[in-house]
Amino acid sequence: MEKKSTNFRGYIITSLWLIAAGVALTLITYSSANRKLSTFLIVASFSSLMWIFLWLGNAMASDLIDRKIDWIKEPVKRFVVGMLVMIVYTVLVSYGLVYLYKNVFGLNVGDTTIFQYSTLIITFIISLFMHGRGFLKSWKLAEIEAEKAKQESIRANYESLKNQVNPHFLFNSLNALTSLVYEDQDKAAKFIKQLSEVYRYVLDSRNKEVVSLDEELRFLDSYLFLQQIRFGDKLKIENELKPMKGNIPPLAIQMLVENAIKHNEVSQEHPLVVTLHADGSNLFISNNLQLRSKLISDSVGVGLDNIKKRFEFLSDRPIVIEKDEKNFVVRLPILLEE
Repeated sequence: MEKKSTNFRGYIITSLWLIAAGVALTLITYSSANRKLSTFLIVASFSSLMWIFLWLGNAMASDLIDRKIDWIKEPVKRFVVGMLVMIVYTVLVSYGLVYLYKNVFGLNVGDTTIFQYSTLIITFIISLFMHGRGFLKSWKLAEIEAEKAKQESIRANYESLKNQVNPHFLFNSLNALTSLVYEDQDKAAKFIKQLSEVYRYVLDSRNKEVVSLDEELRFLDSYLFLQQIRFGDKLKIENELKPMKGNIPPLAIQMLVENAIKHNEVSQEHPLVVTLHADGSNLFISNNLQLRSKLISDSVGVGLDNIKKRFEFLSDRPIVIEKDEKNFVVRLPILLEE
């Protein structure tokens, strides 16, 4: 509401300046009008309306086109459409005002010629300037947004690394290992190997924006092995993902599985079921919804926000989240290999 009010005040101020310009142009160029006040007022109003309609009209049309056609993505189309709209609008307004003043006020067409053509020329020059300014402004904004997205991606990668090497994950893994050593030494040895694979992958991928799906899925197997040893039958993993072409931000799938475990009850009475599958261009990670009454405070929303930021930087295809009373599903786009 405040923005609309500011724009309205801006239009009023601009209109007042344009009226002043129209009156000044009349005083300078139409000396015969000085001998008759009524004629002077008619010609001055004609000149002022020319300035107002052409300048403000073209400015608003330009803003509207900017919302439909992006300067950065389609610069040629934006320029051509903008110029065509400006020319058509300017001609229609110019001749419309001439027709109105000729038939309503009986103004001689010759009396308006100098104002008509001078305003058209100035409008054309200013429109070219505004088109160039609009392009440069959009380009600069795109550069700022790209740099901002890059910084967000770096921060998100750091957060994902920090999330995985935090004491909670290590403590839970070592706690599970302690019990396993007394029960099954062979499985304990495999557990240690898989734990080392998890941390090696985390360290190897910490500076990468994307990794291949094959790498991520090999890491995921190690991670899921650790979690199933920890939870046993209380956690059911239905992993239908197969090796495939494509890329993905590192740890993206794992963080969604981790989120499901953190936010939902995992018990013998209410086992958590996590399903992973793909349709060729997307990955789907879903789980049955059985939210804990008390969530872990430092984990709420962090992982999902992390993944969103990384995908916003890497792709035009956003992640999609679907939630109902029974299920929570996240769709991750598979990134094309370069």
